[in-house]
Amino acid sequence: MHVTGHTRRPASIRDVATVAGFSYQTVSRVINGHPGVKPDTRDRVLAAIDELGFRRNATALALASGRSRTVTVLTTDTTHYGYASILRGVEEAARAASYAVGIGVLESADEAAVAAQVQRAADTGGGLIVIAYDPAGVRALGAVPAGLPVVGVVETPASPPGGDRPWVWTDDREAAYEATRHLLSLGHETVHYVAIPSSTRRTSARTAGWRQALRDAGAPEPRPVQGSWGPEGGHTAGLKLARDPAVTAILCGNDDLALGVLRALHECGRAVPGEVSVAGFDDAPHSAYLTPSLTTVRLDFTGLGRAAFALLHGVLEEAAQIGPRPVSVPELVVRESSGPPPATA
Repeated sequence: MHVTGHTRRPASIRDVATVAGFSYQTVSRVINGHPGVKPDTRDRVLAAIDELGFRRNATALALASGRSRTVTVLTTDTTHYGYASILRGVEEAARAASYAVGIGVLESADEAAVAAQVQRAADTGGGLIVIAYDPAGVRALGAVPAGLPVVGVVETPASPPGGDRPWVWTDDREAAYEATRHLLSLGHETVHYVAIPSSTRRTSARTAGWRQALRDAGAPEPRPVQGSWGPEGGHTAGLKLARDPAVTAILCGNDDLALGVLRALHECGRAVPGEVSVAGFDDAPHSAYLTPSLTTVRLDFTGLGRAAFALLHGVLEEAAQIGPRPVSVPELVVRESSGPPPATA
């Protein structure tokens, strides 16, 4: 078989907008079956779809019936507790609104790779939700084409964002502050911190909250120990901290790190909470069933996912204005892993 010439790339939604003579947002409304689209506008968009052969097999038929309602979530991870819970919240809220949910996995933070994944997601129509907890997610959020409805799930901003930022977040800074203050209130001279990676800056909101609590109490500020997202990073950090007898309280950037820290302390013969108190972050399901059960901060990630979809749904249906908003109040959950230091026990 002989092939000559170049293979034509599939038509994109932007091609449809150009041929139809409408904005990207107008075509998106047609794709999502918005009831406020004028009949002649819908007809011109569908005619452009016919002309370009834009996903004729299934999508065009769905557009003609006005029943296409889709949202794509871009994320680097689908297994870690926070990410997975956000996805669950988006799916629950979308299902209730008769929207379908697709997932695009960002496998690299490389600019070209991220741009390609964003393009694929944009070409499916509908809106996007980007989980921007890491460099790839942050880059994807910045690469979304103008006019495409998008909501970002972000770290707690360092300062209040502008009103045009379609973001949702939990107050990680306040949560870390409360957890640190709890450990200090038990009589610990200071609190050491095992940090998760930050998405956009050296100091994450959780690190900032921990540090502010120490400063407000006039407590010494140890250098944070950089961890990762999982137990292995916590175990490595825990072995380092366990060697220092002056360490009596450790706050971990998430519960998986705390799991590794607890194992390291056990291996080094440091009793919890008799010699060292440990607190986590997120209140993952396993936290209540560790030995000892883990003191942690509960964050409603599922609610965050629901809120992200609600904000995007309002934009798609023109029922709400885009704007940033914090979601949920963190709750300190005190369990067995925190207690007074040895000198005051």
